[in-house]
Amino acid sequence: MGEEQVCAVTGGRGFAARHLVLKLLEEGRFVVRILDLAPELTLSPEEQDGPLSRALAAGRAHYKCADLRDKEQVVEALKGGVAVVFHMAAPDSSINSFKLHFDVTVTGTRNVIEACWECGVKKLVHTSSPSVVFDGIHSIVNGDESLPIPDTHNDFYSDAKAHAEGLVLSANGKQGLLTCAVRPSGIFGPGDRLAIPAFAANARAGKLKFIVGDGENMFDWTYVENVAHAHLCAERALVPGEIEGDYVASGKAYFITNLEPIKFWGFVSTIIQGLGYPKPKYHIPISVILPLAQMVDWIAKQLAPLGVKPPSNFSAARMRIVTTTRTFNCDRAVKLLGYKPVVTLEEGIRRTVESYPHLRADVVEAPVTARGVKRPSRTQALLGNNSVADVLLWKNPKMSVGVLVGLLSVIYLVCASGYTLISLLANFLFFALIILFISSYLPDTLFGISLPKTLPPSSYELSEQSAQQIALALRSLWNLFVVGLERIAHEKDFILLFKLVLLLRVLKFFGKFTFQTFLSLSLFAAFTIPYLYEQHEEEFEKLWALAWETFGSYWKLIISRLPGKFQGWLEHK
Repeated sequence: MGEEQVCAVTGGRGFAARHLVLKLLEEGRFVVRILDLAPELTLSPEEQDGPLSRALAAGRAHYKCADLRDKEQVVEALKGGVAVVFHMAAPDSSINSFKLHFDVTVTGTRNVIEACWECGVKKLVHTSSPSVVFDGIHSIVNGDESLPIPDTHNDFYSDAKAHAEGLVLSANGKQGLLTCAVRPSGIFGPGDRLAIPAFAANARAGKLKFIVGDGENMFDWTYVENVAHAHLCAERALVPGEIEGDYVASGKAYFITNLEPIKFWGFVSTIIQGLGYPKPKYHIPISVILPLAQMVDWIAKQLAPLGVKPPSNFSAARMRIVTTTRTFNCDRAVKLLGYKPVVTLEEGIRRTVESYPHLRADVVEAPVTARGVKRPSRTQALLGNNSVADVLLWKNPKMSVGVLVGLLSVIYLVCASGYTLISLLANFLFFALIILFISSYLPDTLFGISLPKTLPPSSYELSEQSAQQIALALRSLWNLFVVGLERIAHEKDFILLFKLVLLLRVLKFFGKFTFQTFLSLSLFAAFTIPYLYEQHEEEFEKLWALAWETFGSYWKLIISRLPGKFQGWLEHK
């Protein structure tokens, strides 16, 4: 074996990059230089006695802190005979920030290329994404590298990746640098801190009972070890010499998959079932969920100046990804890079599930407050932590569906069937009387089955004490109303007047709706708002605190502009 060369891995502490570093150390051809943002390298418990720890101790691996947005830091990190750069650094794709992705992905990639030129690096393998050819609308079926880059992308992450890939491929052959770009699709595996933990968290919270869309959309997932293998194949294929031609590897992009397309929701179901959760089985049409996601995006955009962060897993971009077919052809990678998956999809899923024992359904995990103290769901506590809470929070989907259908049937009978209230009550009493009369002729038991009888009259009679309590309650309400009127008329209680006026305005607003519409909206709210609130309690609480703080600031501003006499009166009230 000849003298060991030095290679550098940008973003070397990221998910896929960690696996590439281990592959490089296992192969033994390179001394590996790990580049990342952290000031110093901190090994996870799993890495303490592993190959990386031993390589660091033996001098076969080194760590350098470098911010790709600072060209001088990148140049300094690549000095000292680096022959190959694996450029894998990228921000979290779920953060849809133009500035973040442009600064890190576009500007950072430009700095990496220029640093390679200055430091005499011979090869640059860039980690791109299949999203560079996805416009967020049209499905891609067995797409190859001839697909054009669209004018618009699904999100800022994809747009920045497309620009960075263009910079890398256009740099091929300049100043002795050979480049190529690999586009791994749907990376998953042990150590993933995004997709698999999100699947498990959503399943535990009850959010993965539903399939968005028809569930038939196909997707190409790639086990992370195959992604690392593809990078090594690409590096070997970059041979000095010709830089153009159909049979030359440099200057080209390559789709990388497991070569086993699978239904997107089939993959999700297999993962969460492996972790012990039930698979999703209810369908929500994309035509219903996409407008809601777009509305959430709009609200998040308006609240962004206040520091409110948008939800990472519920956005229009995410909904398009999980409902659109995206499969890719790897023939070019097979032919020019010699790529072939080393781990099958089935084996990759098995290894992945086994690597997350702490995410299993049978691991008890109570909700955690912002201070880290475990407590029961606040929403469930407010609803009484009983069967009503279970129904409205969809803890038992069958029961919730049954109650919802029953209430909808009642609304139909009361409002939409053509019956008036009197005719509906008359029909109900008619059937009740017939049933009562027939039951009087039936024996106590029939074929060994006890027949239910009506309760004795004493169970329906109103006692004198109960009548007095009802009368006292009604009297108290009436007296409270009279006292309120007196406070407004004689004591000039402005606060009480404001509350009553606000209440009447609310009643007037709801009075615009028909009784049927009001009942339907109330039912919809009862079966959606508690459920959504429970899933995002912390976010709603932060938003409410922010809204209350903002209201308080404006209220103080308004009071400060009033005459002193009114200021003192309002403060006293």
